[in-house]
Amino acid sequence: MHEELLRELSVITEEEQRILDGRREIDQQIYTEKKDMVIDSKKLLQKGKLIQVRPHTRFVHFPKHTHNYIEMIYMCQGSTTHILNGNEIVLEQGDLLFLNQNAVQEILPAGEDDIAVNFIVLPEFLDTAFSMMGDEENQLRDFLVGALCGRDGETSWMYFHVADILPIQNLIENMVWTIFYDSSNKRSCTQITMGLLFLQLLNYMDKMETGGTKYDSEITAAVLSYINGHYKNGTLSELSEQMGYDVYWLSREIRRRTGRTYKELLQEKRMQQAVYLLANSEIPVTDIIESIGYDNTSYFYRKFREKYGMSPKEYRKNYV
Repeated sequence: MHEELLRELSVITEEEQRILDGRREIDQQIYTEKKDMVIDSKKLLQKGKLIQVRPHTRFVHFPKHTHNYIEMIYMCQGSTTHILNGNEIVLEQGDLLFLNQNAVQEILPAGEDDIAVNFIVLPEFLDTAFSMMGDEENQLRDFLVGALCGRDGETSWMYFHVADILPIQNLIENMVWTIFYDSSNKRSCTQITMGLLFLQLLNYMDKMETGGTKYDSEITAAVLSYINGHYKNGTLSELSEQMGYDVYWLSREIRRRTGRTYKELLQEKRMQQAVYLLANSEIPVTDIIESIGYDNTSYFYRKFREKYGMSPKEYRKNYV
């Protein structure tokens, strides 16, 4: 990793200084308001952001927890010890770890020279990577399906020993640099780079360790692929006809497998496309609303504000 970036990531944070001054446990208020230790993305991400990086907190034991987001951990220097669903994993320099929302993690104290960076990733950020993966069944695709739905899949965590794979190291460092220094066009660059990272990782499945529980992801993947390609005019009845299933049965299965209705998944995709166009084009908001399939402007504005806490105009101003 570039020396300048490594120096920045090595700086003792205020949280770490309090630990060095005698605090014996993490400050839970930094991470969550919940008693069951579900780390909350709202604590770590600004409104409207889909991804952020932060240095891993050293010098303290991090108790068992889950996340309401996807976490990617990259070991820049030294090592850290993680207990994942009861399995002890030691991340060494250059290693990469992915955790979905339901993976149970515990982290042992790290030393000053043990530098890791945590990616806080909302599921919708991985939509681009999913679309780049194609239709071939593999564990990386299963992980993305589970992550996008917020459900346990065949793979709840993936651990890659890729320190010696230069293209992968370059892609990860590029993402860290882009996000950490808040480069222009950050979202588009990092979403595409994340997709390229997953495609590269497909070439090194022999360097991966995994853990999780199994469920059939074929139907879920097909539903997500359809919505990705038909978010403007797609319908559940058309999807059910294409898949050869009864529409009422498919509706129930989508809800059972993803925890959301077809309409909710469709709306999520439309909002993702709206923020992409707001951040990466000068298309008027009214035209964006039409292009993503809404014919009720006031409904779109209401749903957008509910999700992002601001108007589309404010979003464009803040994130372009």
